Amino acid sequence: MSGTTDHEPYAPNQEGVNGVLLDLKKTMAGRTVYSVAGFGALAFENVSQGAALYARASDGKVGLANASGTSDEATVVGFAQTAKSAGQEVRCLVVGLLALSGLDAGNSFYLATSDGALTKTPPTAAGHYVVRLGEAITNASLAIQIEPPILLS
Repeated sequence: MSGTTDHEPYAPNQEGVNGVLLDLKKTMAGRTVYSVAGFGALAFENVSQGAALYARASDGKVGLANASGTSDEATVVGFAQTAKSAGQEVRCLVVGLLALSGLDAGNSFYLATSDGALTKTPPTAAGHYVVRLGEAITNASLAIQIEPPILLS
């Protein structure tokens, strides 16, 4: 790709890293960058917009995740981009910013013991799972950062 780089050869130090990033910025300038990424899956139950979802091991369909359920039910695979009924395809967001109301900017959010819900306070009871889901960057936007479930004993 002649003409797309100005900083080659890259030095093996911080200056080289800066050169790589500047060249990357130049080559990406005309491309559309999406704020979210996800996948489509069939819902086996009704889901609301912003609900935390898990994938059922038996068929891969998604439903409402729950910190007091099984290990599968506590393994969050994404968030519902829009509300969908059982049997419909729902887009599961896994990266980016999720629009939600009622957040407190700067707080981390966890999977709640209510189906599909988020909470600022992680569960503490034995047999429940702690699943960090992300951080509120504004009062209406969650930066998705899904972590694996941790079983409390």
